[in-house]
Amino acid sequence: MAASALLEKPWRELRWGERQKDLQYVQEYKPENAEIRYLRALLFGHVGAGKSSFINSISNVLRGRMTMPALASAMTSDTSFTRKYETHKFMKGRGSSKTFFPVVFNDIMGLEDGETRGVHAKDIVHALKGNVKEGHKFNPVGPLEPDDFGYNPTPSADDRVHVLVCVMSANTPQMNFSLLKKMSEVREKASELGIPQIAMMTHIDAACGEIQKDLKNVYRSRHLQKKMKDFSAAVGIPVNCIFPVKNYSEEIDMNDEVDILILSALRKIIDFGDDFIEKKETE
Repeated sequence: MAASALLEKPWRELRWGERQKDLQYVQEYKPENAEIRYLRALLFGHVGAGKSSFINSISNVLRGRMTMPALASAMTSDTSFTRKYETHKFMKGRGSSKTFFPVVFNDIMGLEDGETRGVHAKDIVHALKGNVKEGHKFNPVGPLEPDDFGYNPTPSADDRVHVLVCVMSANTPQMNFSLLKKMSEVREKASELGIPQIAMMTHIDAACGEIQKDLKNVYRSRHLQKKMKDFSAAVGIPVNCIFPVKNYSEEIDMNDEVDILILSALRKIIDFGDDFIEKKETE
């Protein structure tokens, strides 16, 4: 008899009823270090992984309605839609009381197969150190150099990245060696800099019919569990640092279960980034 697509019990516990508590945790977060206004997370991953859609989904959850701060391509393509280095801030309040949440995300050009396609691993390393100026347009032919206009030679503590977020689609067939090599290069450099790393696995509903039927099956899906373990083995990010999420894509209204998965991941991004900020302060 073939094994069921679903495990009897979830292999990771998720408190589905705690949306409000998780949201409050995220909304009340503020870095303790006076030099740092924003905890900065850098998203990187292969083309079509859903980086821009993940930023939009976070914006939706924080603002409690559908929003669109990061342009995302609805077309399946093997070339990157995001070309520029851009900081995405999330608005808090409206009108004269408008401020921003103290967590920002930087989206970067997608990784592609080949040496002259997609973002260079070296450019991601420049971004980690805060050396990429806002609005810099990436050049797939060659990485940013110190004498280029887009290079920031004197980054502040606020410009630097505090947590690296690898975004990977659960619906992608086996990634080729050249992409995995670029990912490993970036991870190694981030580790040298002491920057914590976490991974988001997107498109989980497209990858598994049982999750598409019911999002609460996310940690019961054998297929997704295998995908996460395989990705962990290939890239070196531990399974307990990989979080499955479903981005808002077809929905026109908010959905609590989608929110809970995003908030669960966002809490960890904040915790990892904040630990790094505190560690830097004591060094």
